Amino acid sequence: MENHRLVLPQYLNHYGFLFGGYLLAWVDEMAYLAASSEFPNSKFVTVGMDDVEFKKTVREGSILHFNSQRVGQGNTSVTYAVSVRREEIEIFSTNVTLVQVDDNGVKTPLPR
Repeated sequence: MENHRLVLPQYLNHYGFLFGGYLLAWVDEMAYLAASSEFPNSKFVTVGMDDVEFKKTVREGSILHFNSQRVGQGNTSVTYAVSVRREEIEIFSTNVTLVQVDDNGVKTPLPR
């Protein structure tokens, strides 16, 4: 799954760079969107994110390109590799694992 995000002034830290917390939230959201698209009517929560390393800085006005690819699936969980690029430069990548839960927050098997 692919998506884009424009970096607006409200997403910047006090040094004028993209605040890392926003990028992490967007990465989490992209993994959730990919999982929800592949498994409609499922409820997902994030259980983990692998390495968190910001490789490049991002300034206001940048257009970020997000790509999510499924890289693993268990009985109750699914993992997506999410990469973020600015133009052709990778600025961030990680694996995000989500688990399907019921209305009480208990893990449930993914549909097959």
